[in-house]
Formats: sequence, structure tokens, C-alpha cells
Amino acid sequence: MPQVKLSECCIYEFQFPLQVRPQDVNYGGHLGNDNVITLAGAARAYLFHSLGFSELDLGEAHTGIIITDMVVNYRGEAFMFDELLIETHMDEFMEKGFRIFHRITRDKKLIALVETGILAYNYETKKTTPVPASFLKCLASGK
Repeated sequence: MPQVKLSECCIYEFQFPLQVRPQDVNYGGHLGNDNVITLAGAARAYLFHSLGFSELDLGEAHTGIIITDMVVNYRGEAFMFDELLIETHMDEFMEKGFRIFHRITRDKKLIALVETGILAYNYETKKTTPVPASFLKCLASGK
């Protein structure tokens, strides 16, 4: 099966520094592939929080998100107590969704690229919904 190859974005507006914790390391002694996904999720949560939103509230109290797909390209290793930087960019906005791009580095060395599909979802009606205007306005203003 051919590999999905991600490319780095030209710009990443948001940064989230973190340290590799003991529970992030697998039996091979390095950052586990499953924990890269967890770290990308943490960066997404911190990103929304920094903008005044959450994964359950994109600005209209009842509009949250669901993940539609995720691709990870592993490019290097990270080890316990390494300082990582997760840089994030949001793009490809559509009526009901968008994509989030993460670049994970250690000392400017690329560890992984992660791309996630996001769909706006109303948890009350259990249906997809347009991305709230207040969320889009916040991003456009460069908060």
C-alpha cells in the first residue's frame, strides 16, 4: 500500500512546547506511535483553549468537534524527557469542517507531521453543523 506523504506547511501560527513523559515511551525506548497521536490531541485542546474555545464548544455552546480522519508521518525519534515543540496550523475550511496540521520537532529536527480532519458537530442533535461564525471570526482576527 502506498504511503500518504504529508508536507510541512509554510506557516504554523500556534506553538505548544512539551516534554516527553515516561508514559509516552514504548518498549523500544522511544516516543510511541500511539502517543504521537495523544500529543497531537493535547496540542489541539490547548490550541482551542488559547483561543477561548474547547473541543465541545466552538463558540455556540452546543457545537463541538469530531475527528473524521488522521494521518501521521513519523520522521524521527524522540526519547524520555526530550523537549518537543508542536506547531499547529488550521486550514482548508469548508462549511462544516476544516483540517489541522501539526509539525512535531525536537531541537528543530522533524519528529512527525500530523494532519487531522475536523467536523463541526452538534452534540445535542447528533448532527453535523456549520463551523460557528464566532470561531471563524476569531481566527480571521488573528487573536
